[in-house]
Amino acid sequence: MSETLKFILLTIFAYLLGSIPFGYIIGKINKVDVLQIGSHSASSTNVSRALGWRWATVSALLDFSKGLLPAYLARVTLSNEWLVILVALLPMVGQVFPIFLHFRGGKGASAYYGAISGLIGLHYFILFFPALPIILLITRRMSLSNIIFSWLLTIAVFLFSTIIKPNAFPISYAVFALIGALFMLVAMRENIDRLIKNKEPETPLKW
Repeated sequence: MSETLKFILLTIFAYLLGSIPFGYIIGKINKVDVLQIGSHSASSTNVSRALGWRWATVSALLDFSKGLLPAYLARVTLSNEWLVILVALLPMVGQVFPIFLHFRGGKGASAYYGAISGLIGLHYFILFFPALPIILLITRRMSLSNIIFSWLLTIAVFLFSTIIKPNAFPISYAVFALIGALFMLVAMRENIDRLIKNKEPETPLKW
């Protein structure tokens, strides 16, 4: 199979997988429409508002897998690293603009983290991940925590690929992290507006 055909098939798979609205499905299983409460999105944070973090964690892990699988498959099957990061970005696009939910999805954070893990390796992400719950405990707002953590992750990926452990992974992966962090800012523009106005509600921590 040619590189071009592999790329085309992976892009379709990545977007469609990213479009599966796990948060919405979990809400429906529990007889809750997450699009009608809180931030009116299918994000894991909104699931936590309705059902607590037990179900929100399930939603987040499923969304994480949406980014992990296509990014990993692209990394091991495509030789062009820039095509790899294009595939890795599409689950985020699918999560934020899902074709299966009239393009009303989440904020892309979980798919972003999964895609980074698929590129740099899950062991590296696990090394960085503890910063996220620490930031959440300090800020009490998941949106702000995701924004801060995404930029810390971008810096970490860049430093590991250039200074701390040169050639641990290509610099293109740091470019992916940057593009993903910027995309998340766009997806969270309403949250950012509420944060600026000090109207962003605290994220419930109930299990």
